[in-house]
Amino acid sequence: MNFNNRNFIRGLCLMAIALVFGGVSFNYTLGELSRSGPGLFPLLVSSFLFVIGVLTVVRSHFVDPVPLDYSIKNIAIILLSLVGFSLISQFVNMILGIVFLVFCSTLAGTSYSLVRNVKISLGLIAVAFAFKHLLGLSLPLY
Repeated sequence: MNFNNRNFIRGLCLMAIALVFGGVSFNYTLGELSRSGPGLFPLLVSSFLFVIGVLTVVRSHFVDPVPLDYSIKNIAIILLSLVGFSLISQFVNMILGIVFLVFCSTLAGTSYSLVRNVKISLGLIAVAFAFKHLLGLSLPLY
C-alpha cells in the first residue's frame, strides 16, 4: 500500500465516504425496490460509490503512481468558499451564495476563466431552481 499515490488515496476516500453515508442510510426504512423507503436511495448511491472506490484502488496498482501533493493555500480557499456559501445562503440568498462559491473556489485551480465561472454559476442556479420548483424543496433562492 503506497500512501503517496494519489489514485490509491482517492479510492480510499471514496470508500470511506460511501461507508459513512451507507451506514447512515440504515437509520431510515429501506423498503423494497417496488416500494422504496427513504434509506434505499442513499444506500444504492453509496454502494455504487463504494464500488467506484474499490475499482480506483485496484486500478492504482496497475497504472503509474501519481505523487500525492497538496497545498494548504488551496485547502483554505476551498474551505473559505464553502463557509462563505453557507453564510451568504443563510443571511442573504442562495443565488449569491452559489456565485460566491464558484468564483472563490476556482481561485484554487491552475487557470481562472471569468466566462467559465459565469457558465458554471448559471448552471448551478438553474439546478437550484429546478430543485425548488420541480421537487418542491424550500431553498432560499431570492
